Amino acid sequence: MLTRRQFTAMGAGAAIASATGSVMAEDRAVIDARVRLAITQLYAAIPAAKQLAPRARGMLVMPDVVKGGLIVGGSYGEGALVLNNGSGKYDGAPTEYYSVAAASLGLQIGVQTSSHVLIFMNDRGLSDFRRADGWEVGADAEVTFPEAGLNAQVNSTLLEKPIIGYVFGQDGFLAGVSLEGAKYSKIAR
Repeated sequence: MLTRRQFTAMGAGAAIASATGSVMAEDRAVIDARVRLAITQLYAAIPAAKQLAPRARGMLVMPDVVKGGLIVGGSYGEGALVLNNGSGKYDGAPTEYYSVAAASLGLQIGVQTSSHVLIFMNDRGLSDFRRADGWEVGADAEVTFPEAGLNAQVNSTLLEKPIIGYVFGQDGFLAGVSLEGAKYSKIAR
């Protein structure tokens, strides 16, 4: 006989598994197309990101991350690292492919899809990320997430941060979840 807690955990796990199955890319072409679209959407939603791009070393673009939970939660998505080609346009082929996954326990309910980008402003932050075997936000590096009011302009304080993150394109509702503890792992595509 299952307890209510076990039943709830199993239900949340099943919902997350079914939701994340739809975001798993089949091949490079699918991820590449989603990454290009996400960069366009990022620039439209957050003008400061477009100002930062030419100064950055690279961007990790996670175009379709699905998060879900009912007390027990999780998220999954696939994306790519795109390096600055010297012009700041990020229009070349992605360099490496990554997945992001997280699990959490606490006050949370709902399902949400979103995109997020980590902008690497210096060589050290980028090389630390690329060398890591399972890089985690908050554990392996501090990521600065500017507040809504700071999105309007790039300032000298923001430019000094090694990694800047933006979450955008949210669809659905999920209360109580952040990128803290999200783990990024290199995948073969």
